[in-house]
Amino acid sequence: MSSQGGRKTIIAGNWKMNKTPAEATSLAKAIVEGVASQFKGEALPEIVLCPTFVCLSEVLNQVKGSPCKVGAQNMDYRDSGAFTGEIAPPMLTAMAVQYVLIGHSERRQFFGETNESVNLKVKAALAHGLVPVMCVGELLEQREQGLTDSVVKEQVVKGLAGIAASDAAKVVVAYEPVWAIGTGKTCETPEANRVCGLIRAEIDSLYSGTNIGAGVSILYGGSVKASTIDEQMEQEHIDGALVGGASLKAEDFLPLIKGGAKRLKSQLVKTS
Repeated sequence: MSSQGGRKTIIAGNWKMNKTPAEATSLAKAIVEGVASQFKGEALPEIVLCPTFVCLSEVLNQVKGSPCKVGAQNMDYRDSGAFTGEIAPPMLTAMAVQYVLIGHSERRQFFGETNESVNLKVKAALAHGLVPVMCVGELLEQREQGLTDSVVKEQVVKGLAGIAASDAAKVVVAYEPVWAIGTGKTCETPEANRVCGLIRAEIDSLYSGTNIGAGVSILYGGSVKASTIDEQMEQEHIDGALVGGASLKAEDFLPLIKGGAKRLKSQLVKTS
């Protein structure tokens, strides 16, 4: 569902390396049932569940007929080949996966993801009709050195290099200050909003004269929880959340969906 500037409000759960197929089935079922029972007749944010590759089929089966969408946590940029352990974009689209996380900080930190490989993957996702959720964010030492803005801008510029404005408009960006992921520390909401606004302005600068930044959904990620979601969703430039730990239990994730629904409702009131 679209909100301000035609932007989608999105609540995405990144399950990371958690849940067996049976556990993923139970979690997806609980979320789907919770959405059906708690949000009757309400406008909903886009709800995206991102399980591990081995659980995609189970989760896809559970969300059929519901408002929930499914995303992958990563993918290769090539369509096929001798790349042991990798997953290709056509494999995801063949399963009806719609979203894919690209460049998550853990991929950058532990698996050698670079701005250049992120760019290749974003291009591949777009070429195959997947919605890329391009993750950006600074390390603690970069923030302490006053480098947040330059680091994030570089990640945005290099991640979108060579991508036409019409395609860039389809990209979702997630700002995740790395020091706030899984640590319990949360970036102060006004600062998170400021950086998300900076990302929006940088996209507009890259595609001057197009104003596409106004339509790009920008999510915040980093220890998002029920106690922070309402304030985060009240911000001008934060269009949703990329959620880690709080997406692993339906009772923790459903209040975040409610926070997204509140944002959507307030935006619809403003435009009516």
